[in-house]
Amino acid sequence: MFTRAITRKPCRALIDGITTAMFGEGTPDYDLAVQQHDNYVKTLRNLGLEVLDLAADERFPDSCFVEDPAVVMPECAIITNPATDSRNGEKFEIIDAIKQFYKDDQIFHIEAPGTMEGGDVMLVDRHFYVGQSDRTNAEGFKQFADIVGRFGYEATAVPVTEGLHLKDFVIYLEKGNMLVSPKMNEEPAFAEYTKFVIDPDELYAINSMNINGTVLVPEGFPKTLKIIEDLGYPTIVLNNSEFSKIDGSLTCLSLRF
Repeated sequence: MFTRAITRKPCRALIDGITTAMFGEGTPDYDLAVQQHDNYVKTLRNLGLEVLDLAADERFPDSCFVEDPAVVMPECAIITNPATDSRNGEKFEIIDAIKQFYKDDQIFHIEAPGTMEGGDVMLVDRHFYVGQSDRTNAEGFKQFADIVGRFGYEATAVPVTEGLHLKDFVIYLEKGNMLVSPKMNEEPAFAEYTKFVIDPDELYAINSMNINGTVLVPEGFPKTLKIIEDLGYPTIVLNNSEFSKIDGSLTCLSLRF
């Protein structure tokens, strides 16, 4: 059960955010991005979460994607070590917010040469699946596994061979249900789960987000929406178009705990 979330308002430098143009083309419209982010935060609050919405930080174009510089769980928070120079400084700017909810002895750090971004980290019950990607390396995974192991969590590394992050291509809903890309459907680590393969033209919708039983789904992906609704989940559709242009998805925009 989530009770809190941390978000950060998009900055004007958003238009210079990192992108592969995999999910959307063109330059983000800043004003529309602000509207979409405000609606996202409002939705989290309407679902009962206390949201700390941090001020925009113009030094870091991608800083609204607060999921990447930290991983949070009830027992601790882990400050990651983003792999790209333009994002690495975000790890210092998230600490003050994290310290509002965690004591110093509950805060851990991924240290160089380890790299990690939170978009590669997916929790299923007490088991973390961690993408091995251009953003999260083997040393980052090793450090992460050592930290969470102290609190009784297991961790498994999963190769990411498409796009940026693991959670762009596999999302755990609950009760054994996963949304996956065709490639992730073949991943042995997920063999025990009930997987729903998303059409290649709707891959962006894999990154839907379960908030205490209600699933937030990006707008414009009717086939994926139907899969989720047929599973019995209440849904809320959100327009995330401007963030998709810089490879940002729904989970990227918050830390939930």
